[in-house]
Amino acid sequence: MTGRHLAAALALALLGGAALGADDRLSGFDFLGPQTRAMQQDDMSNPGMLSVLDGEALWNRAGGASGRSCADCHGDAAASMRGVAARYPAFDEESGRPVTLEGRILQCREARQRAAPFEWESPDLLALSAYVAHQSRGLPVETGADPRLAPFIERGRDLFTGPKGQLDFSCADCHEDNWGRHLGGAVIPQAHPTGYPIYRLEWQSMGSLQRRLRNCMTGVRAEPYAYGSPEHAELELFLMARAHGLPMETPGVRP
Repeated sequence: MTGRHLAAALALALLGGAALGADDRLSGFDFLGPQTRAMQQDDMSNPGMLSVLDGEALWNRAGGASGRSCADCHGDAAASMRGVAARYPAFDEESGRPVTLEGRILQCREARQRAAPFEWESPDLLALSAYVAHQSRGLPVETGADPRLAPFIERGRDLFTGPKGQLDFSCADCHEDNWGRHLGGAVIPQAHPTGYPIYRLEWQSMGSLQRRLRNCMTGVRAEPYAYGSPEHAELELFLMARAHGLPMETPGVRP
């Protein structure tokens, strides 16, 4: 046994789990306890819905030198944004690369509203992202259908399967090879990002997928990618393409 696999064996409590196959994909929701499930399912109890409401206010608020709101261009989000988040990250014509939903919002704010972009992981960016993504709740993930995304999906796959940090762990070591087992008292999910932005009880706040990925990288003692980096976009693209067909849940609630 290599040092890497010995470390994995020591870190993981052997309480079930199996390799991830095409027919047994599960949302992180399926690994929640009954109380947390109930919290996510009840919009009156789901704390992430407060962020969605803040996002609705931002959607309708004029801003920047243009004096225009998101609604001025896109109209009723319930119609115009239905299914949009289920297709992100998407191919961006101008950069020739994938752009995340948050990245697109920042582009629109700067180019269309001519306003200062929100800071990454700011409450405003999380709220507007959550509001847009909420319009796709219940719809299947469709990310990855554009053939121009294929090379970037492969780069994301390499990032997912490549060992990182001082612990020499890859994302796949936990979320494909050992899902369903326990790590530090928590069940390891399959890493399908269907509920982002999510409200995480540990954080007591909303957070993006990039925040969660940075947490994982810190956990294996690796240098986290910067917010908005190409690596984050490629890894998110791979994870969403890997979740193809699973229903969107935003705002998800997680431990």
